[in-house]
Amino acid sequence: MNTHSIPDKELVAIILYISLFFIVVAVALIIFFYYSRKKIIQKELEKKDLVLQYQKEQLHAIIITQEEERKRIAQDLHDDISSKLNIVSLNSHLLTAPNLTETETAEITENIINLTTKALENSRKIAHNLLPPVFEKFGLNAGIEELCEEFETSKSVKTHYKNEIDFDDKDIDRHLHVFRILQELMNNSMRHGKATEIWISFINRDGINICDYEDNGVGFDSANAENQKGLGMKNIDSRISFLEGTIKITSEINNGIAVNFTF
Repeated sequence: MNTHSIPDKELVAIILYISLFFIVVAVALIIFFYYSRKKIIQKELEKKDLVLQYQKEQLHAIIITQEEERKRIAQDLHDDISSKLNIVSLNSHLLTAPNLTETETAEITENIINLTTKALENSRKIAHNLLPPVFEKFGLNAGIEELCEEFETSKSVKTHYKNEIDFDDKDIDRHLHVFRILQELMNNSMRHGKATEIWISFINRDGINICDYEDNGVGFDSANAENQKGLGMKNIDSRISFLEGTIKITSEINNGIAVNFTF
């Protein structure tokens, strides 16, 4: 019986070709995984860049908002409180003038009392705008109720408020952000939306606090991203980010606005 054996040279060649094949495959796999990993890392870096850019925009919005608030407070103090106190000072000096009649003295004194009373009332209003006493003392629910009442005093808007959440007073710092978000939304509804009715409701669903906000204002095209890039909306976004929540805004022209956010 004859047997055919593979010559040594051919066997060596076959082994070399097989080895070369596996080497080529291995190199190809290494290159593939290298570029795949590189692409993944690049995408992760791009994602981080977007997050950093978003955080920068939020920080910028917060800083601008704070500066605007400081300017407003300074303007209120200058135009109102300071001017009244200047007049009080002038009237006080008049009281030192010689030969004043009793009538003149009484009139100047009455002016001083009236001006100081008005200055005190206005200083309370400024302090109230910074942190409403009702909110600070009784919590978010009472603060929103008072906010709705304040808006209704304008006689141009009707508010509907419903709350099904028992807010924990320990979360007052977080609740202040919720309060400011609603303040911003309501101001926008009045100033820009020309709304005559506003609906606010709170509900807890599966352990998540949800706020639904609606108005019947003129609305806007929410599909246009430019309509949601205003300073007010950036401020709201920054507060939502702090609350680690989500927000969804839908609106159509002449069909009001609907906002849903979690916190």
